[in-house]
Amino acid sequence: MIATALTDLWHGFGVALEPHNLWWCFVGVLVGNMVGVLPGMGPLATISILLPLTFGMKPVGAILMLAGVMYGAQYGGAICSILLNLPCHPPHAVTCLDGFPMTKQGRGGVALGLTVFASFVGASWGITEMIFLSPLLVKAALQFGPAEVCSLMLLGLLAGSTLARGSPLKGVAMTVLGLFLGSVGTDLETGSERYTFGMTELDDGIELIALALGLFDIAEFMSSVNQIAPINTKYTNVRLSDMRPSKADFKKAFFPMWRGTIVGSLCSLIPGTGPTIASFVAYATEKKISKHPEKFGTGLIEGVVCPEASTHSSVQGDFIPTMSLGIPGDAVMALLLGALMIQGIVPGPQLISQHPDIFWGLVASFWIGNILLVLLNVPLIGVWVKMLAIPYRFLYPSALFFVCIGVYAANNDFFQVGEVVVIGAFGYVLLRLGFHPAPILLGFVLGPRFEENFRRAMLIARGDMTVFVTRPISAVFVALCVILIGTQIYVRMRGSKSVVPDVTDHGGPSPPISPELQPQRIPVTPAE
Repeated sequence: MIATALTDLWHGFGVALEPHNLWWCFVGVLVGNMVGVLPGMGPLATISILLPLTFGMKPVGAILMLAGVMYGAQYGGAICSILLNLPCHPPHAVTCLDGFPMTKQGRGGVALGLTVFASFVGASWGITEMIFLSPLLVKAALQFGPAEVCSLMLLGLLAGSTLARGSPLKGVAMTVLGLFLGSVGTDLETGSERYTFGMTELDDGIELIALALGLFDIAEFMSSVNQIAPINTKYTNVRLSDMRPSKADFKKAFFPMWRGTIVGSLCSLIPGTGPTIASFVAYATEKKISKHPEKFGTGLIEGVVCPEASTHSSVQGDFIPTMSLGIPGDAVMALLLGALMIQGIVPGPQLISQHPDIFWGLVASFWIGNILLVLLNVPLIGVWVKMLAIPYRFLYPSALFFVCIGVYAANNDFFQVGEVVVIGAFGYVLLRLGFHPAPILLGFVLGPRFEENFRRAMLIARGDMTVFVTRPISAVFVALCVILIGTQIYVRMRGSKSVVPDVTDHGGPSPPISPELQPQRIPVTPAE
């Protein structure tokens, strides 16, 4: 198996190193690194804006670029957390706790240097995990019938909605709304129209691009319109020589870095979790086993490298269930799943055998992209920090312009522009009411496939619902769903407050930070 995987990986490098694919990989990681620095402009909003561009691209180049934006944003997010105490995205909120105190001690460069190293190690582990685990998952998934696939998707939908920050009931409500929106249009089985209200433009359903741009761009811009506070760049003058850690620093960082990597890789295998949960679990674990837990929050190297390694390991590992099983773990992965489906490619067990260029080219591009990020991140730190001086009144209107151009260019249809505006206004209302729209995208992408497999299972079983508990694999997934729901009910009944952060890279206020470490500007509270 190892020899086969290495042979396939060699083929993937041949695909990824083709000039046009290498170019799109570079564009993706460069844009991702840039938007990772900007509060609110996270990977989900950026991928939404770039999605119409992929219509005229080859599938391999398109997915390499979008994936590069996703993991590239994680590198940029650490810069602001350490130098500015500004957690631009939730996964890096915990990095502020020890990263910014190190900066105030004059060791911000060391923190950045070790973060780059820990990030590369965590990402490399996640990529290796994908190389060897994905084929095994595919072999197991090929034994799945419609009942097993339906139960697995149900587990992914429940995990994605109930593990998110805030009320699990609100998360489930948003998932159900996503399932409803995914059913709009012509029923492929019967040919009848569903919930179109007589509008022929909705016969093909709501466009994924319109939904993503409305929920995660327009709604976000409306939430961020009053962001006018300046950024304090007092500690941002970091030279390349300042980023060179000592042997003692490496010694302190070595084991916490690997522990964070393992935690992140385990979290990535659980549907519904993501880099934010992984980073907080890794930080809590490291603090628990430390001989000096009281020193965490005062500028410990362990408190920086552990969550950052966990974040990158989780981000790369999230591709395993998405590409191998077609089950996205969060909204960003759901959007990448939708991008593949737009290209006519259905992710799942058949992806590796039917489209080896895409799968193994993507895996190889991860190595290339992470090396590019290490080379780009160090010399461009000053440039990225200066970008924070761009006033919001210039940044967001320009992004809004590209949103409108992108959604119109997709099909040359003004109706979709109206869709984006309506969905954006609705998303803003949801935000104000405390409903985070990220589960909507998860339900929208998985809904049609869930319905299709449910119908197949019912046809095969002649309408017998017990098929979901009489088939062993399906029964395991159903049991996990029951355990997940039971755990949430138990926690709610005990009156415990949910402290689990948002599972995506682009939503909700960051988890609480001690008063003296509060950021100079509160990041945007967008819709994930």
